[in-house]
Amino acid sequence: MQPKKTKYTKGMKGRVRGMATSNNGVDFGEYGLKTVDSGWVNAKEIEAARRAITGHMKRKGKVWIKIFPHKPFTRKPNNVKMIGGKGSVEGYVATVRPGNVLFELSGVDEPTAREAMRLGAQKLSVMTKFVTRSGF
Repeated sequence: MQPKKTKYTKGMKGRVRGMATSNNGVDFGEYGLKTVDSGWVNAKEIEAARRAITGHMKRKGKVWIKIFPHKPFTRKPNNVKMIGGKGSVEGYVATVRPGNVLFELSGVDEPTAREAMRLGAQKLSVMTKFVTRSGF
């Protein structure tokens, strides 16, 4: 996953502070995976978690991905001195705050959804918890 067009290819690192004020509820599905801490979620992590979730559900039900990796991150090659400017774009990340819902799903029973979300959460670099539509 990456943006189709980027006006400015290299972004700044920025800072992730505070709680999530938007995208903090289960809107589309019955169950969700909500973050507990803040950080960056890589595009590869999002895809790996999506595959784990859909693989456990055996393509039953529906999965929504509520985050998108807009932010580019750069890296300089190994054994290169710290001169010559910023490195090239290595990939894209999504910045998440505590309370952001990452994935939602519906169409399966709760034990299957809980296990699928547990498998998806193992692929992510942030701490998460399982939530339902009624209990935020």
